[in-house]
Amino acid sequence: MNTPFNLPTFLDDLASGEPIPGGGSAAALAGALGAALAAMVANLTVGRKRYVDVQPQMEAALAEAETLRGRLTSLVAEDAQAFAQVRDAYRLPKESGDEQAARSAAIQTAMKGASLTPLAIMHACLAVLRLLEQAATLGNVNASTDGAVGALLARAGLLGGALNVRVNLGSIDDRAFIDECEQTVAGLQEEADAIVARILAIVEARLAPL
Repeated sequence: MNTPFNLPTFLDDLASGEPIPGGGSAAALAGALGAALAAMVANLTVGRKRYVDVQPQMEAALAEAETLRGRLTSLVAEDAQAFAQVRDAYRLPKESGDEQAARSAAIQTAMKGASLTPLAIMHACLAVLRLLEQAATLGNVNASTDGAVGALLARAGLLGGALNVRVNLGSIDDRAFIDECEQTVAGLQEEADAIVARILAIVEARLAPL
């Protein structure tokens, strides 16, 4: 999946009976949509006289949002590739003792990779949420609800990533790796939930006079 991302093709692939792409790729796409909405809010703020005092912050937010959008779009393909490596590892021969050992090692390596990719999705989605909180606070009030939708999408991407990390950890033998991933997942989810709650409260307050 090194070709340019094509949404209709991706949706057709996602809807098919094939396991690749799957929920992890969809989670990355949700995060990318959140990043796009963060960029939208920034674009609707930069250059407006009413928001001249926050233009530097919004210009920086716009640049970061575009970087995150690109990263999460790339992760759509990376998650599919990680799952393909797991599939290929399980297809390795297992007739002899040596083959069985090599296959088991390959599966463990692939499962770790398949855990780290959705973890990267989670980190990127959290970065999007942090941007969206800034956009909700400083950005164009007329785009507040767009930012809120972005936050919900980014949170969905983060939670989807968390589920994919957890399901893959069940096939990994390395206890230290499992513990580290579980702690990271819990911390990312906690911060994301807090940010989304703040964003929704900010948006409700900004909408109140309208």
